[in-house]
Amino acid sequence: MNIILTRRISQIFFSILFLWFCLVATLGEHWLQLRGWPVNWFLQLDPLVGIGTFLTTHTLFKGLAWCMATVVLTILLGRFFCGWVCPFGALHQLMGYLGKKNKKTPEKIKINQYHKAQYLKYWILIFLLTAAAAESINLVQSSPWGSPLFFSALLVTALVILLISASINHMTDSVKIFLLFSISVAIFMVITRLLHMNGIFTTSLLTGLLDPIPLIHRSVNLAILPFMDKTALLFSTNARYYEQAWIIGGIFITALFLNLLIPRFYCRFVCPLGALFGLLSRYSIRRIGQKPGKCTQCKLCEADCDGACAPSRRIRTCECVLCMNCLHCCPEDLMEYSVSPSVAGEIPAPDMERRDLIVSAVSGMAMVPILRLGGAVGPNWNPTLVRPPGALDENSFLDRCIKCGQCMRICPTNIIQPAGFEFGIEGVWTPRLNFRIGTSGCQQTCIACGNICPTAAIRPILLSEKLGKDNFSAKGPIRIGTAFVDRNRCLPWAMNKPCIVCQENCPVSPKAIYTRISYEKVWLSSELRIHTVTPGTLTVQRGVLQSGKYATGDYFIHAPTANKNEYKMIVRNSDDSIQIEENPPWEIQPETGSAIEIFVRLQKPFVNPETCIGCGTCEHECPVSGKRAIRITAENETRNKEHTLLL
Repeated sequence: MNIILTRRISQIFFSILFLWFCLVATLGEHWLQLRGWPVNWFLQLDPLVGIGTFLTTHTLFKGLAWCMATVVLTILLGRFFCGWVCPFGALHQLMGYLGKKNKKTPEKIKINQYHKAQYLKYWILIFLLTAAAAESINLVQSSPWGSPLFFSALLVTALVILLISASINHMTDSVKIFLLFSISVAIFMVITRLLHMNGIFTTSLLTGLLDPIPLIHRSVNLAILPFMDKTALLFSTNARYYEQAWIIGGIFITALFLNLLIPRFYCRFVCPLGALFGLLSRYSIRRIGQKPGKCTQCKLCEADCDGACAPSRRIRTCECVLCMNCLHCCPEDLMEYSVSPSVAGEIPAPDMERRDLIVSAVSGMAMVPILRLGGAVGPNWNPTLVRPPGALDENSFLDRCIKCGQCMRICPTNIIQPAGFEFGIEGVWTPRLNFRIGTSGCQQTCIACGNICPTAAIRPILLSEKLGKDNFSAKGPIRIGTAFVDRNRCLPWAMNKPCIVCQENCPVSPKAIYTRISYEKVWLSSELRIHTVTPGTLTVQRGVLQSGKYATGDYFIHAPTANKNEYKMIVRNSDDSIQIEENPPWEIQPETGSAIEIFVRLQKPFVNPETCIGCGTCEHECPVSGKRAIRITAENETRNKEHTLLL
């Protein structure tokens, strides 16, 4: 079978498999909804996810061990994942093919030339990995090896080695870079120790912003599938809405259409996962290269090269994505995929200068502490950032969340939303709860988000743990926040309008929302005076009452001349008569000609923070359609004891 056809079949297969996993990552009763499919498999194959979470947590999660298979196969085969498996790469390859389809060969060769800026993806990779690993400095400094004496000895040793190596002409660039990096680290560690900078470095997992596998998951979950849900192709139970969807979808579409200018633009210039594979592929056993023979320099191989790896010259092995196009189009049949090095020579390392390495590493280490200067993860934490049940404390959460959107897609009520830029760069597109946008609050019988999260940023919990039952009864239910009544917007508090929607819909038992009854006088256009009195009916002058307005069971008649605590419920009213309940009878019946007043009985809501779990049902059901009159904030959340309300 033609190798190009084989590669295309592989790309189509894995792309369809990826889309299928995205489709079935939805709770529901239909056959195409979640039925135990390994929906996180592509994320688990991604070594950048595994390495990033290992650097931030010093733990390799069981499911992410799949990424080791990808690493091993890359060392054996080269960047096979980019050219044969990655669904995002397949889309880029398709768009690049469409962009150059009608172009002539010289023009194809021109746009496929290697650009020096392709080293940017390596800069991005180092930046992201050092941001994830920065906290390791604190661990080293706190260990016995972290003494100033040790690092001083390390510095002196590295300087001696560098001086000796400087006289060796054949010393490789990789050795120089390693030595320079070692010296820089040693100097840095000594300075931080002498200046008592221990503990200032912290980590954050930012790889998910640009890692192509979380990126395409996020784009499909939050933009493409919700768009399809607006059509007859309804994949979820209800049509879905997502904040930030236009930004997420816009980035996805922009990345695709840039391929019309330069094929595989994202893969060549941005993709940190491709950079990681590029670094690994320099050690690959099998690779693309020229075999012995006379090359005519027709450059047809470069016309269709998807990696811009210059196969007609010294091939850049770190840029080759194994598209195999050069094998197919070479008229002299000089290109091969074998264990032999290319006879035209190879450039195994990226065009990244030493200062680029140092700048990217230092900026990565410094970025997260600088981001934390605003105190968003400390005293200036945002109480409107409500995380799903089972979410780890904010520091640990940011160390694990890859922003893939899996939890948002599987949420049956659509309340898990991508956070916006108001929560900082670290928090952007991480899951937060928005109780207005979905179909209900956080369902008490749902634990789906924690069981689908690939990195345990939202840890898997048992239903009994969420509800605080059985073995977890001593700890009580998991609280994700607390409801607060805004008395300036609440209908009973601010407008004297009867409403007990929040109390009626509170799902916990005993209810976290209770009410206190008060009677408030209804102001009328003029004073009401009795014309006639019968045991169940009062007649009054016309023009004051509105027919049927006060017959809801919440309005009462009070006669100032009668018992001051006696209120009679209005059963029915017209524009000149009021029918009241007859039992019990008046203690002191008002007289003809006396004034009467109408009062509304209000059940004003209060929240008990001891029983409120922050499920958000009250906020969702609140009839104040704009800014809700009762809202959930993260106070009293279980995941952070510092946010507690109660002593």
